Amino acid sequence: MSIKADNLIWKIGRTTVLDGVSLEAQPGKMLGLLGPNGSGKTSLLRLLAGLKRPHSGRITLDNSDLSTMARSAIARRVAFVEQHASTNANLKVIDVVKLGRFPHRSMFSDWTVADDEAVESALSRAGMTGKRNQGWNSLSGGEKQRAHIARALAQSPQELILDEPTNHLDIQHQIGLMRLVAELPVTSIIAMHDLNHAAMFCDQLVVLERGKVVASGTPDKVLTQDLLRDVFVVDARVETSPHHSRPHIHYLR
Repeated sequence: MSIKADNLIWKIGRTTVLDGVSLEAQPGKMLGLLGPNGSGKTSLLRLLAGLKRPHSGRITLDNSDLSTMARSAIARRVAFVEQHASTNANLKVIDVVKLGRFPHRSMFSDWTVADDEAVESALSRAGMTGKRNQGWNSLSGGEKQRAHIARALAQSPQELILDEPTNHLDIQHQIGLMRLVAELPVTSIIAMHDLNHAAMFCDQLVVLERGKVVASGTPDKVLTQDLLRDVFVVDARVETSPHHSRPHIHYLR
């Protein structure tokens, strides 16, 4: 259940968006992807999810080259939650979540008890059981995000890729979502902006700047005052939290 990228290059026209990016997400661990806006995080996630192909370099799932795998095979093990996922149809929440089961079913197969169990578990984990019969257009932005996460969990993925999933969520659900992902028995890669959340929950971090990896490793090795100044252009102090023994960033005025 590991996912690995080797020397990825991806371009839009003549502009190089990702330049020699390499990373490895360890099985069952959470890898946080950090970087300023425009650093290439979303592009990298879409490559890792198999939605785009790099111009050069290689992505592997358990040593299998992603480029040789059928889209259906990738969908059965990799779930991707986009930053601005949307739908024009006013589906019920339960119907959105059920979409996560389609990679596991053939065109003519019947809905099974296992499908029901996966959907119910996903709704519960995402905190959306009480909204199961609510129409999509009546949901808040945060509720829509949680419904998409439930859809991804219903997919029963081995790898979970999320692009800034805590956007639009209040602090309770931000923490709850990060705790949920950290406790899942899957390999997860999550792009995020909140550096303290990254420090609290992620096992490994990769920092991008202008399409290149400028730092990688454990949070205590990566989140240094020099990196915060040089990459994120903020003056801050980093201390070990007495509450969770992870780095905690104090931003200075």
